[in-house]
Amino acid sequence: MIEFNNISKRFGEKIVLNNVSHVMETGKTNLIIGTSGSGKTVLQKCLVGLFEPDEGNILYDGVSFTEMNEDERKMLRQQIGMLFQGSALFDSMTVEENIKFPLDMFTKQNNTEKLKRVNEVLERVNLSGSNKKFPAEISGGMKKRVGIARAIVLNPKYLFCDEPNSGLDPQTSMLIDQLIKDITLEYKMTTIINTHDMNSVMEIGDNILYMKDGKKEWTGNSKDIIYAENKNLNQFIFASEFLQGAKKNMMQQQPK
Repeated sequence: MIEFNNISKRFGEKIVLNNVSHVMETGKTNLIIGTSGSGKTVLQKCLVGLFEPDEGNILYDGVSFTEMNEDERKMLRQQIGMLFQGSALFDSMTVEENIKFPLDMFTKQNNTEKLKRVNEVLERVNLSGSNKKFPAEISGGMKKRVGIARAIVLNPKYLFCDEPNSGLDPQTSMLIDQLIKDITLEYKMTTIINTHDMNSVMEIGDNILYMKDGKKEWTGNSKDIIYAENKNLNQFIFASEFLQGAKKNMMQQQPK
């Protein structure tokens, strides 16, 4: 569980986060949504320590991240997996080498143990046998799965995903969503996802935080969102007339 209380962040005179509090739950896919400039990316960066909040407190399973010294934060970061928007694979490294990189950095395992773990996570993301391929030789969806494999190779307690479906076709996006959802349950992780993908919101939104103008505007899950009466949220999710009609259809089909 990651809990943050009264988080505020300014850049000069601009207030980017304004007194935001929420709980990201373990074993669930916790989504942060909102338009560009809503504060969701800055919030995620505050949670992992890339930015320091001006006010407020961040707790990882009850322990204050805000009050940790740098050595304590380094220890915690070994329990955090990161899936970046562009996968962020090293082009000059093979799939195997990319996934093994965190093991080289943070463990004292011998090479046999490392390769065993690499093959385990490759199998988990359905990429067995892809060890010697380079990023340029695989598809965008495969790169995302390699990114997921690298993110979970250290058995993290926390997984942060930044726009995991960016640049993917709808079918591949659904596969990535389901993989993240399954891994979250399997590893009992606290997974935090920044996304613009409305299919992700509807399909895997266990715990959704909607941000607007640096503030927490609405919280709920993928079922709650269908019946939400928040005007700003509805304009964001169901912007077009077509999607407004889709919402009405979903409300008629969903049992209350």
